Amino acid sequence: MPLENYGVLSGTLHRHFRDRPDAQGRWYHVHLEVDTPEGRYACAVDVDSKKSAVGVQWKVFTLHPSVLEPVDAPSPGYHDLATASGSGAIDYQRHPALAERTGCLFVRRPPGWVQRILDRIDPPRPWTAGSHLEASAALEPILVPGRPVLVFGEPFDEGLGMHNIHQNQGDPAGSQWWDENGTWQDGATMTRRPDGLYDVFLSKFSTQADTTDAGGHPV
Repeated sequence: MPLENYGVLSGTLHRHFRDRPDAQGRWYHVHLEVDTPEGRYACAVDVDSKKSAVGVQWKVFTLHPSVLEPVDAPSPGYHDLATASGSGAIDYQRHPALAERTGCLFVRRPPGWVQRILDRIDPPRPWTAGSHLEASAALEPILVPGRPVLVFGEPFDEGLGMHNIHQNQGDPAGSQWWDENGTWQDGATMTRRPDGLYDVFLSKFSTQADTTDAGGHPV
Protein backbone atom coordinates (compact mmCIF):
# COMPACT_ATOMS: atom_id res chain seq x y z
CA MET A 1 0.00 0.00 0.00
CA PRO A 2 1.16 3.64 -0.43
CA LEU A 3 2.38 5.72 2.51
CA GLU A 4 0.02 5.55 5.48
CA ASN A 5 0.07 9.32 5.86
CA TYR A 6 1.23 12.13 3.61
CA GLY A 7 1.25 15.88 3.91
CA VAL A 8 3.15 19.14 4.10
CA LEU A 9 4.83 20.82 7.04
CA SER A 10 4.89 24.63 7.03
CA GLY A 11 7.14 26.50 9.41
CA THR A 12 10.34 28.47 9.88
CA LEU A 13 13.73 26.84 9.43
CA HIS A 14 15.68 26.90 12.69
CA ARG A 15 18.83 25.09 11.57
CA HIS A 16 20.16 22.07 9.68
CA PHE A 17 22.93 19.55 10.20
CA ARG A 18 24.28 16.36 8.63
CA ASP A 19 24.46 12.88 10.10
CA ARG A 20 27.75 12.22 11.81
CA PRO A 21 29.99 9.86 9.79
CA ASP A 22 30.09 6.32 11.14
CA ALA A 23 30.57 2.74 9.95
CA GLN A 24 27.02 1.50 10.58
CA GLY A 25 25.81 1.78 6.99
CA ARG A 26 22.66 3.66 7.96
CA TRP A 27 20.82 5.79 5.44
CA TYR A 28 22.43 9.21 5.35
CA HIS A 29 20.37 12.34 6.02
CA VAL A 30 20.50 16.09 6.17
CA HIS A 31 18.41 17.03 9.21
CA LEU A 32 16.19 20.12 9.37
CA GLU A 33 14.72 21.62 12.51
CA VAL A 34 11.52 23.52 11.70
CA ASP A 35 9.66 25.75 14.16
CA THR A 36 5.84 25.64 14.21
CA PRO A 37 3.15 26.60 16.75
CA GLU A 38 3.03 22.94 17.84
CA GLY A 39 6.76 22.89 18.50
CA ARG A 40 10.00 22.14 16.69
CA TYR A 41 9.80 19.42 14.02
CA ALA A 42 12.71 17.16 13.10
CA CYS A 43 12.84 16.49 9.34
CA ALA A 44 15.20 13.88 7.89
CA VAL A 45 15.99 14.40 4.20
CA ASP A 46 17.45 11.21 2.66
CA VAL A 47 20.51 11.86 0.52
CA ASP A 48 21.83 8.30 -0.02
CA SER A 49 23.37 5.44 1.92
CA LYS A 50 26.94 5.74 3.18
CA LYS A 51 27.60 2.01 2.67
CA SER A 52 25.53 1.15 -0.39
CA ALA A 53 25.81 0.92 -4.14
CA VAL A 54 22.48 2.76 -4.39
CA GLY A 55 23.17 6.19 -5.81
CA VAL A 56 21.24 9.40 -5.28
CA GLN A 57 19.96 11.88 -7.84
CA TRP A 58 18.69 15.39 -7.20
CA LYS A 59 17.40 18.64 -8.68
CA VAL A 60 17.59 22.19 -7.33
CA PHE A 61 15.54 24.94 -8.98
CA THR A 62 13.20 27.84 -8.29
CA LEU A 63 9.40 28.00 -8.54
CA HIS A 64 6.82 30.78 -8.35
CA PRO A 65 4.50 30.15 -5.38
CA SER A 66 1.39 30.25 -7.60
CA VAL A 67 2.29 26.89 -9.17
CA LEU A 68 2.10 25.28 -5.72
CA GLU A 69 -1.50 26.29 -5.00
CA PRO A 70 -3.33 25.49 -2.78
CA VAL A 71 -0.30 24.97 -0.49
CA ASP A 72 1.75 27.95 -1.66
CA ALA A 73 1.40 29.64 1.75
CA PRO A 74 -0.32 27.31 4.25
CA SER A 75 -0.73 28.27 7.90
CA PRO A 76 2.18 27.10 10.09
CA GLY A 77 2.00 23.48 11.18
CA TYR A 78 1.43 20.06 9.59
CA HIS A 79 -1.36 19.55 7.05
CA ASP A 80 -2.58 16.22 5.66
CA LEU A 81 -2.86 16.14 1.88
CA ALA A 82 -4.95 13.87 -0.30
CA THR A 83 -2.72 11.87 -2.64
CA ALA A 84 -4.39 13.31 -5.72
CA SER A 85 -3.91 16.05 -8.27
CA GLY A 86 -5.13 19.45 -7.11
CA SER A 87 -4.75 18.78 -3.39
CA GLY A 88 -1.33 20.39 -3.15
CA ALA A 89 0.39 16.99 -3.17
CA ILE A 90 3.68 16.58 -5.00
CA ASP A 91 4.34 14.10 -7.79
CA TYR A 92 7.65 14.40 -9.66
CA GLN A 93 6.22 12.81 -12.80
CA ARG A 94 2.71 14.29 -12.85
CA HIS A 95 2.75 17.72 -11.22
CA PRO A 96 2.76 20.33 -14.03
CA ALA A 97 5.51 22.37 -12.37
CA LEU A 98 7.76 19.38 -11.69
CA ALA A 99 7.30 16.91 -14.54
CA GLU A 100 9.83 16.89 -17.34
CA ARG A 101 8.44 18.30 -20.57
CA THR A 102 7.73 15.62 -23.14
CA GLY A 103 9.63 17.24 -25.99
CA CYS A 104 7.06 16.03 -28.53
CA LEU A 105 6.21 19.44 -30.02
CA PHE A 106 8.68 18.86 -32.84
CA VAL A 107 9.38 15.74 -34.90
CA ARG A 108 12.96 16.97 -35.24
CA ARG A 109 15.02 19.13 -32.93
CA PRO A 110 13.81 22.74 -33.35
CA PRO A 111 16.10 25.54 -34.56
CA GLY A 112 18.47 26.94 -31.96
CA TRP A 113 16.54 30.19 -31.48
CA VAL A 114 13.30 28.25 -30.90
CA GLN A 115 15.03 25.95 -28.42
CA ARG A 116 16.39 28.95 -26.50
CA ILE A 117 12.87 30.39 -26.19
CA LEU A 118 11.52 27.03 -25.01
CA ASP A 119 14.33 26.70 -22.46
CA ARG A 120 13.55 30.17 -21.13
CA ILE A 121 9.81 29.49 -20.83
CA ASP A 122 10.14 25.94 -19.51
CA PRO A 123 13.78 25.29 -18.55
CA PRO A 124 14.95 21.66 -18.61
CA ARG A 125 15.65 20.19 -15.18
CA PRO A 126 17.78 17.05 -15.61
CA TRP A 127 18.64 14.90 -12.61
CA THR A 128 22.15 15.27 -11.21
CA ALA A 129 23.78 12.07 -9.95
CA GLY A 130 26.49 11.93 -7.31
CA SER A 131 27.48 10.99 -3.80
CA HIS A 132 25.61 11.69 -0.59
CA LEU A 133 28.15 14.43 0.16
CA GLU A 134 27.49 16.11 -3.20
CA ALA A 135 23.73 15.83 -2.68
CA SER A 136 24.09 17.37 0.79
CA ALA A 137 26.16 20.22 -0.61
CA ALA A 138 23.49 20.86 -3.26
CA LEU A 139 20.71 21.04 -0.67
CA GLU A 140 22.39 23.12 2.01
CA PRO A 141 22.57 26.51 0.19
CA ILE A 142 18.76 26.79 0.24
CA LEU A 143 18.60 25.97 3.98
CA VAL A 144 18.82 29.52 5.28
CA PRO A 145 17.84 29.85 8.97
CA GLY A 146 14.77 32.03 9.39
CA ARG A 147 13.32 31.24 5.97
CA PRO A 148 9.75 29.94 5.68
CA VAL A 149 9.96 26.29 4.67
CA LEU A 150 7.63 23.66 3.19
CA VAL A 151 8.54 20.00 3.77
CA PHE A 152 6.52 17.36 1.89
CA GLY A 153 6.62 13.77 3.11
CA GLU A 154 5.31 11.41 5.77
CA PRO A 155 4.90 12.50 9.40
CA PHE A 156 6.45 10.45 12.20
CA ASP A 157 4.16 7.96 13.93
CA GLU A 158 5.27 9.45 17.25
CA GLY A 159 6.64 12.89 18.01
CA LEU A 160 7.04 15.91 15.78
CA GLY A 161 8.89 14.99 12.62
CA MET A 162 8.84 14.21 8.91
CA HIS A 163 10.58 11.54 6.83
CA ASN A 164 10.30 9.97 3.37
CA ILE A 165 11.28 13.39 2.02
CA HIS A 166 12.19 12.04 -1.44
CA GLN A 167 10.52 10.30 -4.38
CA ASN A 168 8.07 7.73 -3.05
CA GLN A 169 7.26 5.81 -6.22
CA GLY A 170 9.07 3.72 -8.80
CA ASP A 171 10.83 1.32 -6.40
CA PRO A 172 11.46 -2.01 -8.15
CA ALA A 173 9.60 -5.25 -7.54
CA GLY A 174 11.24 -7.27 -4.79
CA SER A 175 12.55 -4.23 -2.94
CA GLN A 176 11.48 -3.52 0.63
CA TRP A 177 9.81 -0.31 -0.54
CA TRP A 178 7.64 -1.82 -3.29
CA ASP A 179 4.52 -1.77 -1.11
CA GLU A 180 4.98 1.95 -0.38
CA ASN A 181 4.92 2.96 -4.05
CA GLY A 182 2.19 5.42 -4.88
CA THR A 183 1.42 8.48 -6.97
CA TRP A 184 1.00 12.02 -5.59
CA GLN A 185 2.99 11.31 -2.45
CA ASP A 186 6.54 12.43 -3.28
CA GLY A 187 8.63 14.38 -0.81
CA ALA A 188 10.30 17.75 -1.31
CA THR A 189 12.07 20.53 0.56
CA MET A 190 11.20 24.12 -0.38
CA THR A 191 12.36 27.34 1.26
CA ARG A 192 10.85 30.74 0.52
CA ARG A 193 13.26 33.45 -0.57
CA PRO A 194 12.92 37.15 0.30
CA ASP A 195 11.57 37.81 -3.21
CA GLY A 196 8.73 35.35 -2.58
CA LEU A 197 9.97 32.59 -4.89
CA TYR A 198 10.62 29.07 -3.61
CA ASP A 199 13.98 27.30 -3.84
CA VAL A 200 13.21 23.61 -4.36
CA PHE A 201 15.21 20.44 -3.65
CA LEU A 202 13.96 17.08 -5.01
CA SER A 203 15.77 13.76 -4.62
CA LYS A 204 15.38 10.16 -5.71
CA PHE A 205 17.42 6.98 -5.65
CA SER A 206 19.00 5.52 -8.77
CA THR A 207 16.93 2.34 -8.42
CA GLN A 208 13.65 4.28 -8.69
CA ALA A 209 12.00 4.44 -12.10
CA ASP A 210 11.40 7.72 -13.92
CA THR A 211 8.09 6.46 -15.32
CA THR A 212 5.40 4.77 -13.22
CA ASP A 213 1.87 3.42 -13.62
CA ALA A 214 -1.27 4.51 -11.78
CA GLY A 215 -0.16 2.55 -8.73
CA GLY A 216 3.24 4.23 -8.60
CA HIS A 217 5.02 1.06 -9.75
CA PRO A 218 7.71 1.07 -12.49
CA VAL A 219 6.46 0.86 -16.06
